[in-house]
Amino acid sequence: MAKKTVRDIDVVGKRVLVRVDFNVPLKDGVVRDDTRIRAALPTIIYLRSQGAKTILTSHLGRPKKQPKEGLVMDPVAARLSELLDVPVKKLDELTGAAVESVVQQMKPGDVVLLENSRFDPREEKNDPSLAAELAGLADVYVDDAFGTAHRAHATTAGVAEHLPAVAGFLVEKELEALDTLVTSPGRPFVVVLGGAKVTDKIGVIEKFLDVADDILVGGAMAFTFFKAQGWSVGTSLVEEDEGVAVAKRILDKAASSYCNLLLPEDVVVAEKAEADAETKVVKADAIPDGWMGLDIGPATAATYAGTIMGADEVFWNGPMGMFEVDAFAAGTKAVAEAMAQCKGMTIVGGGDSVAAVNGFGLADKMAHVSTGGGASLEFIENDGVLPGVTVLQDK
Repeated sequence: MAKKTVRDIDVVGKRVLVRVDFNVPLKDGVVRDDTRIRAALPTIIYLRSQGAKTILTSHLGRPKKQPKEGLVMDPVAARLSELLDVPVKKLDELTGAAVESVVQQMKPGDVVLLENSRFDPREEKNDPSLAAELAGLADVYVDDAFGTAHRAHATTAGVAEHLPAVAGFLVEKELEALDTLVTSPGRPFVVVLGGAKVTDKIGVIEKFLDVADDILVGGAMAFTFFKAQGWSVGTSLVEEDEGVAVAKRILDKAASSYCNLLLPEDVVVAEKAEADAETKVVKADAIPDGWMGLDIGPATAATYAGTIMGADEVFWNGPMGMFEVDAFAAGTKAVAEAMAQCKGMTIVGGGDSVAAVNGFGLADKMAHVSTGGGASLEFIENDGVLPGVTVLQDK
């Protein structure tokens, strides 16, 4: 994955448009979790050290293609200013005369943040006119938003058609870590997949059946596999019809694959998905009527942990159960702890898995924690081909 980075191009005194992923949670007008902002700091700090004029653009939330007061970028600019310890000027528009005027007056080392890119309906359409307007603000384009690299939007792909386009340090780190998964994973290579929907992960499961040694399945998607085998699932969350059909297809393919697809042997069940619910552990093929599976059971957790700790490389995407509730968190915690103890390369693939390792205080024990859940899965499924990556210059 030999893409040029910001180190490989002259940015001294240049206007540099950087696509960052500042899609962070807000509460009462304040950033609740600044992880994604911190992830972009190395690139921004480097650009400032080179005397570049840094113009940042990002989306925030799902504003339905029009301005929404609760999704303006002001709180993000305020937090970034604190982290950089320099003023960050937040602009009230994405493009236009007012933006151009501010950019023209920027001095080396200055940082500005444009308004939420999704306030402009042209963003998600990858409209050439918006891409051209954004490109007109800068001399160089840097993509440092891996979490949006699977989307062909104006700020992630379109603008790169007009400017020299390179990767930021975060994207470089992501590509280096994930590239090994599709080119030369360490052996044994273990994949842990959880979450709700089999159909969301069908492509990546089929891909891993060809390259992994073991796939460990947990989360609600396990119950769809149970249903596909005719097992009793009680009131567990099941992806009916298409999901069951997909699960059957995957089970058939796994039967003729050298990859070992493991399903839970026991599960933690309750009559309701609440913290005070009565729980019990039952065999995976014998969930009682009126009860729902909410976590993998202790025997499964022990089996999965042992497999993980014996791996040379592990990729994990998706929790093993409803980990937000303590009563159903043991399986997810067991996976996280096993990865923390694994001597091999451990990669956490975004989304709820990242929230889990952060919540358990184990994120710093992982070799790599990806900032892009959907992007990491599509990267693997498509052999590294993503709209926001292919547009970057090759070394």
